[in-house]
Amino acid sequence: MSGFNAGAKKMQASRLLSILMLLQLRGRVSAETLAEEFEVSVRTIYRDIDQLSAAGVPVYGERGRSGGFQLAGNYRTQLTGMTPAQADALMLAGAGQAAEALGIGGELAEARLKLLASLPPDAAAQADRTASRFHLDTENWYATDAAARWLSPLAEAVWQARRIEIDYRSWKAPVSRRLDPLGLVLKAGTWYLVARDGRAIRTYRVANIDALHVTQGGFRRPAKFNLARYWAKSAKAFEASLVTETADVALSPLGLTWLRDVNPRAAAAFERGAGAHTKPGWQRARIPLEASRFARLQWLGLGSEAEVLTPPALRRQIAAEAKAAAAQHA
Repeated sequence: MSGFNAGAKKMQASRLLSILMLLQLRGRVSAETLAEEFEVSVRTIYRDIDQLSAAGVPVYGERGRSGGFQLAGNYRTQLTGMTPAQADALMLAGAGQAAEALGIGGELAEARLKLLASLPPDAAAQADRTASRFHLDTENWYATDAAARWLSPLAEAVWQARRIEIDYRSWKAPVSRRLDPLGLVLKAGTWYLVARDGRAIRTYRVANIDALHVTQGGFRRPAKFNLARYWAKSAKAFEASLVTETADVALSPLGLTWLRDVNPRAAAAFERGAGAHTKPGWQRARIPLEASRFARLQWLGLGSEAEVLTPPALRRQIAAEAKAAAAQHA
């Protein structure tokens, strides 16, 4: 029970400081707004304000529709020192959902408040206005949370340099791996784990992890490893490995619009080399493509608004796939 009380007091102290900094940043704030901000009752906010007053903070309230609590005069707190966890969380300040998924959303919110409270009044007000007008959403449309259950323990393993054991669904077959987790990357709404497997550093899609065990064994991170540099090089190599073939294709105006959605790089290549085609309004060009086993499905998805002219093998694969789909839906 004493542990619970200690945790509750720590939470209240953190909330009191956050309320103090919010009042410093925003001026007058209603009890209802504070209650919504901190997900507590209005009655709890009133008790918190009483605690601040008892501690000597010159906070007072005004009743009425435009009323609320505010600090007296030019009072400003200097209690803006960040904890190590908050400083780490601040590195994700542009991606609040990512911080939440990693289990450090609370630290990020407190770090943001401390940073704003440390700024001069005009700069703090400008930063707060910017945050209220622009929002970064890193999630893809129709995104699922398949990776969510693993992110917090994976983040902890990365922070603490703890070795992990996973069951993983690779594109070839299910495998089990014992890994040294080096970092997590959020790419276009999809989470990836960068980890060392023996001597090799590889990338794993977090949503494809079926089981995870964080061991008590630690590991030493590679001294010269840089996550951002590794990811840039790895992503470039991956994209290059996908484009293994070329094809002559023809597109209607609508087909080109659809291609921009599903494969912007192919659409850009098409527009650079586009020339006239025999069908009115259509154009043709030679563009790079992924391997045929992937390209046939992608181009089949463009329906009758696209036509692969060459190579003949890809034309046959698309025709066979379309025939099978038509028979299945007949």
